[in-house]
Amino acid sequence: MSRIPQTARAKTPTPTPLKSRAAPSPVPARARTKSATGRSTPSKSAVKDDSPPAVPTLSVKEAIALKRAEAKKAQERALNASLNDLSSLEDAIPSISGAVVEEEDALGRWSVRETIERGRSSGVVNLTARSLPCIPSALFEIHLGITPDPLKSVPNEPKLPPSDTAPARRGGKRDNPAWFEAQDLTTLKVWSNDIAEIQHEISMFGSLKVLDLHKNQITSLPKTFGDLTRLTTLDLSHNSLTSLPSNIFTFPELSVLNISHNHFTSLPCNAPFVSSSGKKQNSSSGSFFGPVIARSFIPLPKLVSLDASHNKIAAEAIDPEIPTALVKINLSFNPLGNSAAFMKNLSRLSNLQELRMEQADIGDESFLEDINSSSKPSFPRLRILDLGETRVTTDTIKAAVQNFQPQREVSFDLTTENPPEGVILVLVGKKVVREAWEIEAERKAKAPAAAAGTSGSTSASTAKRPVSKAEIVKEAWEIEAEQGLLTEGGRRRARAAALAAEAKEKEKAALSTSSPAPSLANSQYYTRATNALALPASTPPSKAISHGRAFSFNPSSSAFTGSPSPNDFAVPLPSAPLAEIAAQPFALTLRVLTLNNRRADRSFTLPASYGSALLPNLEELDLEGCNFADNVSVARIHSSPEGSSPNRSSEPLVPLLASLFPSLRILNLSYNTLTSACLTTDTLSALILEAPHRKGLKQLILRGNKLTELDGFQGLAEMFKGNRDVPGWKLDELDLRDNDIGRLPAELGMLPLDVFLVDGNAFRVPPRRIWEREGTKGLLSWLRGRME
Repeated sequence: MSRIPQTARAKTPTPTPLKSRAAPSPVPARARTKSATGRSTPSKSAVKDDSPPAVPTLSVKEAIALKRAEAKKAQERALNASLNDLSSLEDAIPSISGAVVEEEDALGRWSVRETIERGRSSGVVNLTARSLPCIPSALFEIHLGITPDPLKSVPNEPKLPPSDTAPARRGGKRDNPAWFEAQDLTTLKVWSNDIAEIQHEISMFGSLKVLDLHKNQITSLPKTFGDLTRLTTLDLSHNSLTSLPSNIFTFPELSVLNISHNHFTSLPCNAPFVSSSGKKQNSSSGSFFGPVIARSFIPLPKLVSLDASHNKIAAEAIDPEIPTALVKINLSFNPLGNSAAFMKNLSRLSNLQELRMEQADIGDESFLEDINSSSKPSFPRLRILDLGETRVTTDTIKAAVQNFQPQREVSFDLTTENPPEGVILVLVGKKVVREAWEIEAERKAKAPAAAAGTSGSTSASTAKRPVSKAEIVKEAWEIEAEQGLLTEGGRRRARAAALAAEAKEKEKAALSTSSPAPSLANSQYYTRATNALALPASTPPSKAISHGRAFSFNPSSSAFTGSPSPNDFAVPLPSAPLAEIAAQPFALTLRVLTLNNRRADRSFTLPASYGSALLPNLEELDLEGCNFADNVSVARIHSSPEGSSPNRSSEPLVPLLASLFPSLRILNLSYNTLTSACLTTDTLSALILEAPHRKGLKQLILRGNKLTELDGFQGLAEMFKGNRDVPGWKLDELDLRDNDIGRLPAELGMLPLDVFLVDGNAFRVPPRRIWEREGTKGLLSWLRGRME
């Protein structure tokens, strides 16, 4: 047999004309037979095959184009068929498909179906203001897998369009939760719709806690509504309800109930507990195999707020068994009538704080009987009693309140704030809401008139005066107008003048030798248990002649640590009144001195003569926020009785502190204006190192100053070259944060520090990650590695 390959022309099959580009019908498979001669060369004399010729397959692009053409033809045929039969004008509108299309929401909210579907993962469904005729059946189908029965008020519920199926994300995950990720529905809000009837399948949402149905057209509730025993908040206001299912009053967890703006005529709280046998059950079930529904023994044991205003409820139609945990009750705009018995029932509520019965058609007869009939106090926590625009008079209600709460004060002034403790706010007549400052101004205006009246009755000389010559009592606003205090600028100027006068008086008292030293042993400043003294903060004096553009006469709220007390005016004005402190009996045992934010007079006062140390046992000194510079003004006060003026001088701050306090262990100089020039090696050695007359510093805090270089600390670090221990070194914490240090010397790595803080400076080497990851030890190790 020849092995020579055949030419391409011999292998090319004879083309067969195609009638259509459609896919061919499946060809039956041929039975494979084994050739006797093996592979043979095709020839013209070969037997002709009777099987149909093979149809070539289409490419991907051709298949897509074919499908599009077929879809377009089908759409045109449907359109032509609908236009040929126009029985009405509505039929003339071409409808391509029968799918329901929902209008786009003007607020950009999700569609109703998408909101319901998303509620499976969150447990919250909010269908507010959707113009729904009923609760959508899709809610029951998606969350419960059931189809509710059709309602009589909505026989043909509008269908919701299907939600857009989002493509699966990477890993096969979709936006919709899986069956094991879905949560039970806990919150359902369908208020401000057109709902007139509720499906009885609502009871199957056993985990529902918040249900909001207000501003609808609901006329009745199904009996199964009483099976939602896990509800904590129920809002049925602004509907047309006339009654409630009796089982609602057995809800054990309900805390807020709002049934206002309806047509209720009674509140039968005890209705579900009254039966022929008289037995009370705490659970019930629909069937033997049904779930057990837990109920309470008493009416609504956890109800805190009840709003039943704007109804038609009479006091006689309210059950005597009122929920005992009520804090707020609103029965305004109801024809209550004679409420004497009802008020007795309310007086037993130990937690009641607000009782509102505005325009409730009640009169004095409701409060004439003795409410305080039992041994327990009546209305023990009542704070607000609203009887506005009723027939109750002020004298009657005042006598009634003093009868059941004689130790509490009664106020008839309605303000925008809640009444203070021990005061019962009673609202009678027409409401006039006033601010608290208006009531206080009226009281202050009446006080001088009352004082003038009492003094005039006791004095015979004033009694003989003619009435026309009596002193004119001015209103508070008139006095403020005369003093120029009606405008905000005038009040600022008055406050600034008062502060300036006080500052001058304090300065005179501090520098005067004739005046005795103020007592700082008050428990407000001195703590005997810890031997600690803390003086209050002060502000710089206001500028009387001129001021900068950004300066304000209004003192800032941060000027004092809290509200200043009258004792603060006796504290000396200088930032460090050491002369006055040394004169106190506790000066020899003082261990902690705190002088934070004392910037009114940045100076020291010292006695003209003292021993080797001013405060020998002081261990901790805090001068944070005093704006001290490198040099500080020092006033040396003489003890001579002539009252000579003190000698003032300017001395370096750091050496002064080292000489005054030999036992100092902790020094805080944060947020001052110290520079690197005052921190020389000699100065730091005298401050930090231990000496025969000095214990040595352990903590030095220099945060928030104006340090740019660390030459002084570098000189101290060089003392450790070749020496592990330097005699007298006690410092283990150094805080240099929030300065302007441009370079961190490598020699600082030899300092034996436990805490070394350098955040908030200008240097970039070493990088921040060194101390953020490894702390102080890592930073010091990195600096030692940079040494040549």
